[in-house]
Amino acid sequence: MRTIKKYPNRRLYDTEVSRYITISDLRQLIIEGEEFEVVDVASGDDLTRTVLLQIINEQESGGQPLFTTEILTHLIRFYGGSTQKIFTDYLNRSLELFVDQQRVYQDQLTEFLGQTSVGMMSEMAKRNLEAWQDVQQNFLRSAGLVKDDAGDSKRPTDKPAKKPPKN
Repeated sequence: MRTIKKYPNRRLYDTEVSRYITISDLRQLIIEGEEFEVVDVASGDDLTRTVLLQIINEQESGGQPLFTTEILTHLIRFYGGSTQKIFTDYLNRSLELFVDQQRVYQDQLTEFLGQTSVGMMSEMAKRNLEAWQDVQQNFLRSAGLVKDDAGDSKRPTDKPAKKPPKN
């Protein structure tokens, strides 16, 4: 577990890389899937939730918010009620399911694109190489630089005689 120390001056210190970091750096760690805890240097208290809420607050303040006013109102109504624990479990399971479905979708898309684009590109390259080799062979034959299997030089106009159709 990566430890981030929070100092009284509100600065965050990443003990793994031995440098001060910002809230944006913490957000990036979350995006990259890094596990961390934020600890108050003076008291030793775990401040991870508080810092995560701060990151959410900053994200909600700019751009397109994730939580609408209606969603936030519903969330507030669940605090302290008898269904708070049930709602927390439900929300957690729903998010886990959503993340799992996104991961499966991403894996399938990556696999599809890998098979499709790489496979198609590989097949196209193979066909182009074969066509280029045919063109090159025909050019060399027509120039008299390459002999055919029979040992005769073939020109593009030298076509084998067609057999008459059988009636």
